[in-house]
Amino acid sequence: MVVLGLLAVLGPLTIDLYLPAFPQMQSDLDTTPTQIQITLSAATLGFALGQLVVGPWSDSVGRRIPLLIATATHVGASLAIASAPEITWILALRVVQGAGAAGGGVVALAMIRDVADGRQLIRGLARVALFTGIAPVVAPFLGAELMQLLDWRGIFVIVAVYGAVMLATCVLWLPETLAEQHRSDRRDRGAVWHSYRMLLGNRRFVGVALIGGLMVSSVFAYLSASSFLFQQKVGLSPQGYGLISAGNAVAFVTGTQVSAMCAQRRSPVAVLTVVLPTMALTSLGLSVLPSLLPGLPPIVVIMLLFFALAGACGPCLGAIGLGDQAARAGTAAAVMGAANFGLAGLAAPLVGVLGVTTFGPLGLVMGFAMAVATLLLWLMVDTRTGVAPRATRAHSAERRHRNPRERQTRTGG
Repeated sequence: MVVLGLLAVLGPLTIDLYLPAFPQMQSDLDTTPTQIQITLSAATLGFALGQLVVGPWSDSVGRRIPLLIATATHVGASLAIASAPEITWILALRVVQGAGAAGGGVVALAMIRDVADGRQLIRGLARVALFTGIAPVVAPFLGAELMQLLDWRGIFVIVAVYGAVMLATCVLWLPETLAEQHRSDRRDRGAVWHSYRMLLGNRRFVGVALIGGLMVSSVFAYLSASSFLFQQKVGLSPQGYGLISAGNAVAFVTGTQVSAMCAQRRSPVAVLTVVLPTMALTSLGLSVLPSLLPGLPPIVVIMLLFFALAGACGPCLGAIGLGDQAARAGTAAAVMGAANFGLAGLAAPLVGVLGVTTFGPLGLVMGFAMAVATLLLWLMVDTRTGVAPRATRAHSAERRHRNPRERQTRTGG
């Protein structure tokens, strides 16, 4: 579980570690803040597309091979970015880098679903969320500290080193979790499209994927603008900005663990019915409260509450989305991840277009995203039921139908 958690960190670290270097990159590359923000969107786009490839691939050949190839691709792209001469090269390489990092994210979730179900699945997702929840908000703090010793290119070298360490760790200690009899037929070219059709035809699953995408979009909207707002408008140092990010990380992880306990006692859906509308109100408060109560403390309080609620979403959405998808866990994790980072990639340039001169536009973007997520919860996810503690009979029957050898083993054939 520790290895899976560290592996899943690769994506957030790739996307967020260089956030404090935005102003330095803008100056060094002689470009605009909007173009620098688009490098964030490029990585999230690559992460989304990479998951759509790695997920079904891992359902077919097992988890390890796609993971190792994707991670090696990430390391190469990170080193190339560190030596890139201009912003155009960086944009292209960030897509490749994000696609490579996708292996860790999608395979970690699929591996948990391979070995856990019901309450164990919720607990497993919560444990990994300890890592993935901390990473997006601690990474800017770590990046700010690294900037005292390195420039922005050095930060990408650090990302490459971390990827190389994780590659070696996976080779040595991460076992294969998907047995051959549970893999999809790699010779059936229609199997991948069948899996996608089944998932996209499931209203509940699509609703969960879209809600997750809108939640991550609101977080990324904050991340894409916060560096400029806190450093150039409020006047904080990179280290001061990093301290705020560290506080957000603590709030996020606290929300993750509390929601996991609540979801096991009630249901993941019950937790979301409280969390999502509260997130919408909190986000809209960011656009109003600073004008009523000037100063930094009100903004910090709002963001601590927002990140605690964002952390509460993660295990619940994962448990609902993966709960009855054991036969296609890789593809399901890929669709959810693609929705998360695909929609998140649109948030950064949207905030840039609206302007980053105040927290008002940022609060409106975040609030609108969470208001739509709340609406989708009621329209597409059955709020009267939670996640089943075990795989459904229909799903088990489908799995036996897709795996004749498993059926023969169970019947003594």
